[in-house]
Amino acid sequence: MGTITIGHYEKFIGRNAVDELKILASRLKTSTIQFITTTEQSGSIAETLSRIVPLLNELGIKALWEAIEPDHDLTAIAKVFHDGLRGSAVHTTTDMFQKFMALDDDMMRKASIKGDIVLMYDVPALALVHKRHEHESKWVWNCHLDLSKPDPEIWHFLKGFIEEYDTACLVAPAFFQKIQIPQFFIPPSIDPFSEKNRPLSQTEITTVLKKYGLSRKKPMIVQIGRFDHFKGHEGVIEAYRMVKRYNDCQLVLASGKGKGDPDVDEVLGELREKAGDDPDIHILVMDPADIDVNALQQNAAVIVQKSVKEGFALTVTEALWKAKPVVASLVGGMPLQITHNYSGLLCRTDVGCATNIRRVLNNPGLAKKLGRNGREAVKKNFLSTRQLKDYMLLFLYLYYPGEVISLY
Repeated sequence: MGTITIGHYEKFIGRNAVDELKILASRLKTSTIQFITTTEQSGSIAETLSRIVPLLNELGIKALWEAIEPDHDLTAIAKVFHDGLRGSAVHTTTDMFQKFMALDDDMMRKASIKGDIVLMYDVPALALVHKRHEHESKWVWNCHLDLSKPDPEIWHFLKGFIEEYDTACLVAPAFFQKIQIPQFFIPPSIDPFSEKNRPLSQTEITTVLKKYGLSRKKPMIVQIGRFDHFKGHEGVIEAYRMVKRYNDCQLVLASGKGKGDPDVDEVLGELREKAGDDPDIHILVMDPADIDVNALQQNAAVIVQKSVKEGFALTVTEALWKAKPVVASLVGGMPLQITHNYSGLLCRTDVGCATNIRRVLNNPGLAKKLGRNGREAVKKNFLSTRQLKDYMLLFLYLYYPGEVISLY
């Protein structure tokens, strides 16, 4: 389709919304916005920034994205902290905290601060806020994790860095913490023009199904999500087996390999053992994954996200955008996206998940209604342009705290 511009989004959000974005941008054209991450190739953060940064530049706001490669030891420590923030039982040592600070000194030498506003992602780069004296700038910490029950020791340690920022952005109000800086709710978004979300032809879908040996004759239950212990894959298999007693169907559990995640192989081994020799359970490790994920979602009869803990769950957003009926756990950001019985179905247990899957499979009218309403919810609330607007309003707040911002 060529280069995607702000004008392409008009068919989804309307002319007035596009004009609002241009007006907001006109108030920020003397600013430089710098996004800093520790990965550039994968994950929802990278997907978001790959669209937000070009749109900001098109609107006349200088936007930079710098990805810094952390030391291997820092990555390992940050993984422990990351899991602890999500509520996992982790083992920490005094040496680990000391080493984190020492290794972050190396990160600070690698980073060059150029932004009037700096948005920081990822745990390994948290301490870069200590460089704020080098450039008069405002600092924002972006966190996509479920912080509802963080490990107390890790949270106490990291909070010291977080409170040096001007603001924090979280993806669900339930994750807000008692900290000494303002917190904002800015949920992530999907891009309707990306390879993961664009319409696919039947030929493209068929090609992907053949690639993985999947049948179009049986209804497909699909869960897309990292192979980690929080995604509830075993519960999905249990729910599928309950459904299978009454509805002939197949189950697909799929994800990319995941960069530098040591838990993937362990989880895959557990899932393959649980699946046994059932030919209708397909556990797929995909690389590259975007078009493959898109095809699986577009071919699904029902899409499941049975996580036991979750951040925002953009996999749910993607599924809703495809106008597919979604059954999701009542955790994290999923209830913010789904209104039960209107734009999707929510559940708490494996039995509840199975019951809702059967409701969809046995009621095409319900499936169509949920899909239609789910897509409309994403169009109104979770496309890139909404996040772009939220960011620009945040930038204006940082310049003019406490003031009412008028678009006109």
